[in-house]
Amino acid sequence: MKVLVVGANGQIGRHFVKMLTKSKHHIPKAMIRKEEQVSFFNRLGVETVLSSLEDSIEEITVAMKGCDAAVFAAGSGGKTSADKTLLVDLDGAAKTIEAAERTGTKRFLMISAINADKRDMWKEDLAHYYVAKHHADNILRASGLVYTIVRPGLLTNEPATGKILAVTDLDSGEISREDVARVLLEALDNEHVFNKTFAVVSGDSDIKSALNQL
Repeated sequence: MKVLVVGANGQIGRHFVKMLTKSKHHIPKAMIRKEEQVSFFNRLGVETVLSSLEDSIEEITVAMKGCDAAVFAAGSGGKTSADKTLLVDLDGAAKTIEAAERTGTKRFLMISAINADKRDMWKEDLAHYYVAKHHADNILRASGLVYTIVRPGLLTNEPATGKILAVTDLDSGEISREDVARVLLEALDNEHVFNKTFAVVSGDSDIKSALNQL
């Protein structure tokens, strides 16, 4: 399976691309925004495509051609303005979903956020971020794609443990970015999580077992 990783140069994206290079079943294609990011992926032997989520749907569609799956691991970042968050995390996600529909890329994985569906838990200073995630998730669920929406808790840079808790309803918790990448890798062709949305934090179950129980 050839996988377009959108946001490949992000922290989760880099972990995920590295894991795909070691997989016997998947081949990554890294979608990145800047020419200076290419060298990192060249060293891994990974194909890259330069495209921005603020580009047209047509340009994103060209980037996705030839891929069997797409993983949306992009984000505007915590230091950007609310309008940039809406352009990238919401509209960028919507355009990527439409690009997948146009190219027949049926499998689509989305990194969302814990509590994206609980308006009463949105902090005022992060409301724009949750608005973006909430509506991007709904657009994906309403599409004809085989989706999986992963809602991690507070992200850390701790080493992966390979142990998680994955449930449909959860309010809080932490998880390492590397473990989120491992969840994405397992979820790619795990039918137990096809067309499902779930929260994930650090826990006591190995990743495959945790996803198989959803």
